[in-house]
This record gives sequence, structure tokens and C-alpha cells, in this order.
Amino acid sequence: VQLQASGGGLVQAGGSLRLSCAASGPTSSTYAMGWFRQAPGKEREFVAAISWSGATTSYADSVKGRFTISRDDAKKTAWLQMNSLKPEDTAVYYCAAVSGRWYYIKQSDYNYWGQGTLVTVSS
Repeated sequence: VQLQASGGGLVQAGGSLRLSCAASGPTSSTYAMGWFRQAPGKEREFVAAISWSGATTSYADSVKGRFTISRDDAKKTAWLQMNSLKPEDTAVYYCAAVSGRWYYIKQSDYNYWGQGTLVTVSS
């Protein structure tokens, strides 16, 4: 499974961006998806996750109420809608996938990773 993340860019505080994660290769619908981010000088951290069915999601407290994760298996794509962006949201965002039916919040749970897309939020 190959993952391609896109949609990053420069946005002012309070603005919105939507990240996309396109999957290719031998995929099936029983993949859980997740988004992580790594800010400069910091470790990579969990942002959001979604179960294989899309029925269950989980968010980091820092983004709850502002970010929304979704997926469309027919398009083999997952999205991260980011609203009310803050300068502290500046980071490289990575999408990840793992074969499984639940949602997963630990990086070690995932075995497929995209290359990352940079989000910069200016104040």
C-alpha cells in the first residue's frame, strides 16, 4: 500500500485547509487510517484516526472540535479537514494506514506511511 498526502500550504490563523491521503496498490476497505504531525523540533504526535468503516473516529485534544477526519473507500482517499487553524498547528502532516477494523492512535500500530505534507499557519 502506498500513501500520498497532499493539500498542505501556507494559511493565516483562523483559516482552513483540507489534507488528502490517496492510497494505491493492493488495498482493501479494511484499513484504518490516521493522521499524525511533527512540528519543528518536536516529536511526531497523533492528530486523528478513523476506523475502517468510517463510523468511529478519535482526535487529539488539541484539535478536537476544529479538525475532522473522513474517508471514502471507493476513492481510496482519506481527508483531514482543518478549520480555525492556529500557529501551533504548523507541522508536517503524515497520513498512515493499518489493516484493521478499529481506529488506532499509536504510531507503532501503523505500518504504512505517506511522505508528509507541510502546513504552515501564520499569525
